[in-house]
Amino acid sequence: MTDRPRLSIGLPVYNGEEYLAESLDALLGQTYEDFELVVSDNASTDGTEEICRAYAARDARIRYLRLPRNIGATPNHNLVFVRSRGELFKWASHDDLYGRDLLRRCVEALDERPDVILAHTGQAVIDGDGKVKVPYEYGLTTDSPHAPERFRSLLFEPGGDDFYGVMRADMLRRVKPLDSYHHADRTFVAEITLHGAFHQVPELLYFRRDHPTRAERANPSKRARCVNLDPRRAGPLHPTPRLLAEYLAGFVAAVRRAPLSAADRRACYRHLAAWMTSRVRPGAGERVEDRAPVDPGLLTVSVDDLVAGREGRRA
Repeated sequence: MTDRPRLSIGLPVYNGEEYLAESLDALLGQTYEDFELVVSDNASTDGTEEICRAYAARDARIRYLRLPRNIGATPNHNLVFVRSRGELFKWASHDDLYGRDLLRRCVEALDERPDVILAHTGQAVIDGDGKVKVPYEYGLTTDSPHAPERFRSLLFEPGGDDFYGVMRADMLRRVKPLDSYHHADRTFVAEITLHGAFHQVPELLYFRRDHPTRAERANPSKRARCVNLDPRRAGPLHPTPRLLAEYLAGFVAAVRRAPLSAADRRACYRHLAAWMTSRVRPGAGERVEDRAPVDPGLLTVSVDDLVAGREGRRA
């Protein structure tokens, strides 16, 4: 590994012992190797610390941080980016899986397309045992050269996990850090797409794991999810109406901050106004893993075939 790796991967984790080792193996077994893996342990109380220290002792690309107290998922996500050093950045989840070529294909796409600010791959949702629940066809027009069209697509079309794509770090430093109100990740990605086009690599290489202890499942209410994102959201000062109001205001602020022409800004505001009146649309804003499961036989690629390199690289 070089003194300053090309790519930084930020992995925030709290009590992730069940799937953490499998995810670390998938990341360390990537065919693209010029990266650092910044793991920030949010004061876990299970075996997460032992797993992280064991992997860090075997692979010099891992930088392990242990926080003295649980600061919440959102501050921890922002922390791993602040501690990163690469010109490219990717968030990773402790329970997801990654095909061996995911990083290489995304970095290649960014190198080939200087106009693209984020590259991601095809994805499927898997269950706790790694079996495919929902193969997913990406249908958003985030590759459009027109910012209002990219913004409109993110508002109206369901699905997409571009938050976990490989991004240009200098772009990330120009947008507002991730917040902790309801669906703050959606407004975050919406602001990113106002800065440039995305590219979807047409290969199935990202597997998002859905399981009962996943944060969204373990915290079913809007307030519970937001408190998990940031403990400061607890208490009477953060009722659900405020969290929803912040969500809507987040889109408005993203458009206001973005480097847009006056005409594009007006177009984005028109799309936002239309979206705010269309929330009764079936499936509006749903996440892909919340859909009804489909026959895994529809997927012709084996997760085990794509996720390899179990031993990782040792240094």
